[in-house]
Amino acid sequence: MPGALRGDSQGWFDAAHAIMTTDTVAKAASRQLSLGGKTVSVTGISKGAGMIKPNMATMLGFVATDASISQPLLEQLVKEAADESFNCISVDGDTSTNDSFILIATGAAQNAEIKDSKSPEYAQLRAAVTAVAAELAQAIVRDGEGATKFIEIAVQGGLDDAECKAVGYAIAHSPLVKTAFFASDPNLGRILAAIGNAAQSHPSLGDLDVRTVKLWLGDVLVSEYGGRAASYHEADGSRAMAPPEIVIRIDLGRGTAQAKVWTCDLSYDYVKINADYRS
Repeated sequence: MPGALRGDSQGWFDAAHAIMTTDTVAKAASRQLSLGGKTVSVTGISKGAGMIKPNMATMLGFVATDASISQPLLEQLVKEAADESFNCISVDGDTSTNDSFILIATGAAQNAEIKDSKSPEYAQLRAAVTAVAAELAQAIVRDGEGATKFIEIAVQGGLDDAECKAVGYAIAHSPLVKTAFFASDPNLGRILAAIGNAAQSHPSLGDLDVRTVKLWLGDVLVSEYGGRAASYHEADGSRAMAPPEIVIRIDLGRGTAQAKVWTCDLSYDYVKINADYRS
């Protein structure tokens, strides 16, 4: 594995395969960076394909670095990385009895210990760890049980990050929306209804003004001012929904906060896998 931690890369390969359940591929990622003239590696593996949602899903993530970093900063880093990676994904919105994201720092690179969260060295390491964690998290979604499409839901213009995340998850968890993704059907009503339903999980959205909300499928503006965009044509929406990777962008028009959620479609195979599979 390029950029693997010093040692036997075969061990990472074996571990990535050993933790698989309904996964169809092993998941691994690695980065290298220079800290104070020392080469530092960040390597990780993950597993998960179904029953994926933050808060007790069947997901495992293990990331290790040979950087030297203080224990308090390492604890801060694992939370920050999780919030920008594993806490942004959903396959089916369902949960299970275990999940883990573990970050290990060995100090073997012998760089000067990172003790200040405002230092350039911490920013560099944070970026590398977050990039590895995000790649591993997205790999789970891409390998979602029966998934045929990877969908990024980018929400902006919220009053706070939690409000944006609530809208993203309302879309990501809607079976009607997810089956529309599978069918490449630009069903605007399902997506807009999911945005409205987000108020159930985040009360501040109760006063959301539909006239300020804008919705894009890829680069196609499909809804604004409380209705279908004047420039929108059904053929454009169908084109935007056809690729295996889709970006949905929502502007709530009420603030400056933003957040992203990564999810997948819901296909026939998801039903088949979970009808046959018993843990």
